Amino acid sequence: MHWAAGGRPRIRRTGWLHGAQEMSDSLLRTRLFVAVYEERSFTAAAAREFSTQPGVSQHIQKLEEQLGVRLFSRETGAVVPTPAADAYYSACQQVLRAHEEANRVARSYAGGIEGELAVGLTPTTAAALVAPTLAAFMSRHPNVVVRLVEAYSATIVEQIAAGELDFGVVPAETDSRGVQSSLFARTPEFLVSSPSRGLPPSGAVRLSELGPLKLVVPSTLQARRRHLDQYLVASKAHIERKLEIDTMFGTLHFVEETDWVTILPGIMMVQNLRGGKLRVNPLASPPLMLDMYEIHQNRHPLKPAAIEFLRELRAEADRLSGEIDRLIRQANAPAA
Repeated sequence: MHWAAGGRPRIRRTGWLHGAQEMSDSLLRTRLFVAVYEERSFTAAAAREFSTQPGVSQHIQKLEEQLGVRLFSRETGAVVPTPAADAYYSACQQVLRAHEEANRVARSYAGGIEGELAVGLTPTTAAALVAPTLAAFMSRHPNVVVRLVEAYSATIVEQIAAGELDFGVVPAETDSRGVQSSLFARTPEFLVSSPSRGLPPSGAVRLSELGPLKLVVPSTLQARRRHLDQYLVASKAHIERKLEIDTMFGTLHFVEETDWVTILPGIMMVQNLRGGKLRVNPLASPPLMLDMYEIHQNRHPLKPAAIEFLRELRAEADRLSGEIDRLIRQANAPAA
């Protein structure tokens, strides 16, 4: 070890540099060996690898010295592989294939968007949009590390304001200082019930005509609750009992197994509109629409990864909205 001025050790780097050069030379010699083996000619191998015949010959000679074995016989004027070369060639093919695969994997990360992305979604949004969007986004942008947070709207707003999330999608505007809102998507709300209740598939229903209902609702911690309570009054619905459940899957399973009903955004019920386990009916007289909002800090622009992921989420929301309209029209079309 050498010592620099001030008494600090100076680390010699010639060792690892020499090792790196040896690794580079070893790979080059492997490529040249394969070329000579396949071409049976130093001249042809040199042309193939954009080298010179003396250079190829020198590398093969050093390779033979390194391995301690003769790879080619040159006594008759022809280049004839030895039995050692035959065995070595098979192993070298695997090495070159592995090297090319390693390069291919590394190049797949070249360019494009990179960095970390933290997104907050309510259970409604997460259930509807995450699976198809996230898989495609991560495939197209492998250098982006994504973190998704599923939480109530109030929690998402707090984390946005604190800079812990890049953006969020929530079912209500926010007046929180420092947080900007913009309309993300609009979706109709649906009455969701078990098929045993006998409601017509995808047919519009009026809550005032359905008699006493046992209704599963989100708790007052969720922004949708006030939205729903206002609608229940406006629609003159007769609600016999209410049950608060804040887990989406718990709500769906409970409704499927009982005579209770719930109201959920159409954007997350497309699968059941296609013919799932639950009966899904649009609400009429009056209809009920849910506006969903994208929120982020207004003092910071969205980073490129956030802009792209938000664009893909909107595209998926638009696609689902179009499918909802198509399925409802199809279900309510007069029989031919």
